[in-house]
Amino acid sequence: MIPERTVTSAAGPTTPADLDAQQLTGLNDMDPASFRAAAHEAVDIMADYLEGIRDRSVMPQVEPGSLRPLFPAKPPESPESMEAIFDDYRRLFEPNLTHWQHPRFLAYFASSASGPGIIGEMLTAVLNSNPMLWRTSPVGTELEQVVIDWIRQALGLPAGFDGLITDTASTSSLLSLAAARQAAGIDAAARGLPARPDVPKLRVYASAEAHSSIEKACMTLGLGRDGLTKIPTNDDFELRIDALEEAIAADKAAGIRPIALVGTIGTTSTTSRDPIAAMAKIAGREGIWLHVDAAYAGVVAIIPELRDSFEGWEEADSIVTNAHKWWFAPVDASILLTRRMPVLRDAFSLVPEYLRTLDRQGPIRDYNEYTPTLGRRLRALKLWIHLRYFGLDGLRRRVSNHLAMAGRFAGWVDADPDFERMAPVPFSTVCFRYRPAAFIGRESEPAIAEKLDDLNVRLMDAVNRSGEAFLSHTRVNSGITIRVAISNLRTEDSDLELVWEIVRREAAALKSTV
Repeated sequence: MIPERTVTSAAGPTTPADLDAQQLTGLNDMDPASFRAAAHEAVDIMADYLEGIRDRSVMPQVEPGSLRPLFPAKPPESPESMEAIFDDYRRLFEPNLTHWQHPRFLAYFASSASGPGIIGEMLTAVLNSNPMLWRTSPVGTELEQVVIDWIRQALGLPAGFDGLITDTASTSSLLSLAAARQAAGIDAAARGLPARPDVPKLRVYASAEAHSSIEKACMTLGLGRDGLTKIPTNDDFELRIDALEEAIAADKAAGIRPIALVGTIGTTSTTSRDPIAAMAKIAGREGIWLHVDAAYAGVVAIIPELRDSFEGWEEADSIVTNAHKWWFAPVDASILLTRRMPVLRDAFSLVPEYLRTLDRQGPIRDYNEYTPTLGRRLRALKLWIHLRYFGLDGLRRRVSNHLAMAGRFAGWVDADPDFERMAPVPFSTVCFRYRPAAFIGRESEPAIAEKLDDLNVRLMDAVNRSGEAFLSHTRVNSGITIRVAISNLRTEDSDLELVWEIVRREAAALKSTV
């Protein structure tokens, strides 16, 4: 029996009369009737949240460390009612969240989960399937193959590409570089790297604008941060082929072995595009792995007339695009495509007796052999539902709209003498800064450069503290730069107009301090 005490929450005290029978005396799960009632209420909460998202402050006005004291320090000894739990969720969680679903969340690269994707997540949770082996999730395993091939076709890639769904691009790139290390013929999977006199120092090359996950992958794989050479970029922040050639030649002369090139289509700071076709020729000549990071911008390739930006990626050994970014699927879902699945398998395959399939014959794929983890989430179901709901035409329409919106925002920046665009806009992210007209021509002066950095930090902070929009920053040519990344499923023209109005309003308020 539950102890005769009450638990106080925002909904008031919880008493035995508020609880389900399973909570009081049961040894099993919530009964189906109680689950149905609670799930219906949860769906209403979710629908209310999405319906009212535009009216919320994008970023909560809270300070670090202020939220933890709102929650009990000790776990609950006794059960509490779902009514109390839902009330505390509304009271404690939603108001204190940075709302990635908000249409004016324009920071980083948006992950805006679609309605059908959310429904897919709900169905995934109720199935609780683990597609680590074919036999542990037959339809989950084979649906993953279907979804991967749908995405391959949508991107216009040749039939030689296969792949799998991971959690994030960081993991997809890590797996790809592990495969590159294995493809180098040193059998790192079996023999490791330390204390092997037969293995020279290994090198990976990427643009100076490449995502930090590439460096982290080198750290994780035993190559070290020193195992990554960051290649300088041109004025458009694209990897310089001449500098890459020089770096490879110098390393080979020094006895260092190149094993991988990483090219990016849509870099994190400026969304620049590396010259993938030229990199593919070098990779082919040198016999090294080419990995293409298109985590953000890869979806643009579903628009056939825009595939010029992706020239050469069909020659890559591996490609990553994140379905939970501009494809609008819920976090997490990263698509890793590769032409060399057997090499990826060799990098991670380990099959103890208890994981062997002895009772089936045929083309069995056990996805655990392609990753360092055994257990895996069933991510294919939500993508299958999401892709069917929108169709490729629906996704193309939304992506095209975002590209057009970015063009308009860039035009507003270019037309205002107090603002400066800091990079080209090949996709849907605009990099700009507040640069009062009085500073034109003086930007390189140390005192002015410091003043500009301070002004833009204060401007971004003012915009974010307004609660009306959320922006993030980077550094471009050593200067603090504000980014507006337009890839949120719910962003409309009116949202973008309001953000520009807020930016100009807050900049005007700062002008008196210049």
